[in-house]
Amino acid sequence: MSGESLLIIIVVGIIAGWLAGQIVQGTGFGIVGDLLIGVVGALIGSWVLPRLGIHLGVGLVAAIVNATVGALLLLVAIKLIRGGGGGWRRGWGGRWGRGW
Repeated sequence: MSGESLLIIIVVGIIAGWLAGQIVQGTGFGIVGDLLIGVVGALIGSWVLPRLGIHLGVGLVAAIVNATVGALLLLVAIKLIRGGGGGWRRGWGGRWGRGW
């Protein structure tokens, strides 16, 4: 994997994680949280969407949409598993680790 490929994966992950955080909770999860959610979301999206017959094409925009859809699925699943109550910040520890 080239340095350019790694950079693209990181950028797509950060953008997708941030977008999913904006949609689900109204704020992002910080740069590391957004990256992790976006990269895992990209894996989920690239597995789920083709099975549903959805093909977004190739390119950076398609990769961001794919990763964002996967990240949204991930965040909704986490919210359902945790019971959905109390907000996201409590579950993720917040800025200073409150709620653990």
